[in-house]
Amino acid sequence: MSLRWLDFDYSEGSDETGVFDAMASVELKNATEVEAEIASVLAWAEATFPGQRGPVEEGSEWDCDVSVTDEQGGVPRRCFSLSISGTAMFCDAFRERFEPTT
Repeated sequence: MSLRWLDFDYSEGSDETGVFDAMASVELKNATEVEAEIASVLAWAEATFPGQRGPVEEGSEWDCDVSVTDEQGGVPRRCFSLSISGTAMFCDAFRERFEPTT
């Protein structure tokens, strides 16, 4: 799946947990497109690992955090931040689904 608004960076914790982070700061007219993209990523995670969302350190496969803030200035913008953490199996599946092959 090709993502237009979200570009993920990957980091790995010392506990064999991986984390994918993405941010998007857009004009308000594009906010619904970013929201839809976030919703599709989370829907994929839930469909692929159903009922396995929760703290990874407590035995779950994946978890996420989404935050949204509005920025005032010349042109009002909405900033989205999405962080998805998961086990090695989740991270491998996430990469296969969302990272383009080179």
